[in-house]
Amino acid sequence: MTVFSTLLGNQPILPIIQANSSEEGVAIATAMHKAGIHLVEVVLRTPASLDALVAIKKALPDLCVGAGTITDQALLAKSLAAGSDFIVTPAVSPRLLDALTQSSVPVVPGVSNTADILLAKEYGFTEQKLFPASLCGGEQFLKAVSSVFADIRFCPTGGINEQNFKDYLVLNNVMAVGGTWVAQSQWVQSKDYEKITQACLQVLNNN
Repeated sequence: MTVFSTLLGNQPILPIIQANSSEEGVAIATAMHKAGIHLVEVVLRTPASLDALVAIKKALPDLCVGAGTITDQALLAKSLAAGSDFIVTPAVSPRLLDALTQSSVPVVPGVSNTADILLAKEYGFTEQKLFPASLCGGEQFLKAVSSVFADIRFCPTGGINEQNFKDYLVLNNVMAVGGTWVAQSQWVQSKDYEKITQACLQVLNNN
């Protein structure tokens, strides 16, 4: 099966979309796509999230759209039914990992410590999300585990911003950073979508 990093390619950021409506989700995704982003994550944190995911895929068919904040089998099933291209979780448990191993699309399980990393690895997942990265030890933690878990690559998310994203991207075990800072809520509320485009461009041009 295709792995997440293959979908990601050389894109250094996994931009995160939190939308309160389908229209808002499409507008955010369009602003990101305009910058050259080809893959985004829609987090399932609002009632409109799944509808937004479907709408984004319809409006931007060449955009790879995944579902995030998957915490149980029911959400996983709904996300796959909605056409999600990949799955991201904030944490792991044996029950959730059992379900994730049956996924027909790439999965990036969320880990926050060495026990989580080992558990996800035992289920066959070598591409993982460190969350919340800044509270789990950040780049220092990733450096510390790089030799112990030499076959694991991470997408750290949480507390990453325009000031520190490069500190993570220089690490050999980091494939990309997850980012909400490129779609700040105040920009979305004021419909200042050009700022989203510019924030994405800053990452793509300064990697």
